[in-house]
Amino acid sequence: MAEDIKTKVIQAKRASIELSSVSTEIKNRALEAMAQALDRERKAILDANSKDLEYAVELKNKGKLTQALVDRLKVNDSKIDGMIAGIRDVIKLNDPVGNTLSTLEMDKDLILYQVSCPIGLIGVIFESRPDVVPQVMSLCLKSGNATIFKGGSEAKESNRTIFQILVKAIESTEGMPAGAFQLMETREEIMDLLSLDAYVDLLIPRGSNEFVKFIQDNTKIPVLGHTSGICHIYVDEYADLDIAWKVCFDAKVQYPAVCNAIETLLVNRKIADAFLPRMAEMYLGAGVELRCDPDTYALLENKGFSPLSKATEEDWSLEYNDLILSIKCVDTIKEAIDHINTFGSHHTDGIITEDASRRNEFTRLVDSSSVMVNASTRFADGYRYGKGAEVGISTNKIHSRGPVGMEGLLIYKYILLGKGQIVADYSGENAKPYTHRKLDLKFEDVK
Repeated sequence: MAEDIKTKVIQAKRASIELSSVSTEIKNRALEAMAQALDRERKAILDANSKDLEYAVELKNKGKLTQALVDRLKVNDSKIDGMIAGIRDVIKLNDPVGNTLSTLEMDKDLILYQVSCPIGLIGVIFESRPDVVPQVMSLCLKSGNATIFKGGSEAKESNRTIFQILVKAIESTEGMPAGAFQLMETREEIMDLLSLDAYVDLLIPRGSNEFVKFIQDNTKIPVLGHTSGICHIYVDEYADLDIAWKVCFDAKVQYPAVCNAIETLLVNRKIADAFLPRMAEMYLGAGVELRCDPDTYALLENKGFSPLSKATEEDWSLEYNDLILSIKCVDTIKEAIDHINTFGSHHTDGIITEDASRRNEFTRLVDSSSVMVNASTRFADGYRYGKGAEVGISTNKIHSRGPVGMEGLLIYKYILLGKGQIVADYSGENAKPYTHRKLDLKFEDVK
């Protein structure tokens, strides 16, 4: 292991202790300094990104990078505006550190407080999107977590430039510790980082299915994330077709290169003839390749639609991240739910229906971190969910699930305030009883 990598990690780990106790006022000042610095340094960011884009196009032409990753890499003024808006939204959020989650009287003058606190040192490993850096850094800063960033080589210039701009703004803010945020840039450093479980408390990988699975399989550090975004919409027989056409189009076409875009459209057979022709016309007009099951293929071919492709069994398990959509007709809502729970990634799935009982059955039984009713799956996003930004989307079933904002970067500690009590007094024949009474007290109010 390169010694400077371990040195960086140890420095960040030490800084995480200091960062955990920085006041809300100082953290918000640092965040505003980050926002202003991004606005001021737009040219440097765009120049760096143009170099990355040139390199990325070369990689794409050699078959080493997909168009979806090239699209995610691009930064323009609008994206910088989004970065700035995201940081300022985080400023508006309440500081989650030090909140009293519960208070219990164990006995008179023996009070147990459960208090929120940062996780500590978080490693964020991501592909392409340079806007991950300000998103995650702002959330980690506000929640008091030090962070190690490792981006993909295809975004090296953008990541470095944005990182340096933000860290300079943070460390120039009086009261902020130095070294809490670190950047790693080489592939070899990933393996080194994955081995440092003595220092790194959580890893958040953001990228392809294969990339996230590689991280999960090669570290002892807890991993928060999702391996893929195989999302579905089921158009029920009781769907409002105007809603269905609009929502299904948005869920695939609005931005196909992201994990919350749908990859499979399930259609109830009773509504297929009324729904599919116009839907296919909209999709084909937008350049979407349609991979159809036999019934869908026959229906659309008979209506004169082309080009069409025949779906294979493999298609139901693919995350395209592109203008490709698999379509399947189903007989019942139960068949749709079974298909989603079998082939989906438990990320985001939706139903189009006007029937309340169908809606309730779908939302109860679909095992996904977000379930949409008559709305696009593209809403599954930390910013849209009011979290300011997101560190990632989790399909885990412990700690955090769905779009993860600051709440996913916090754990808690127990603080027990007593007056000389000892366990011996509460044990044996004449043991004192515990009162175990819930109290409406906050630790921050203790004098």
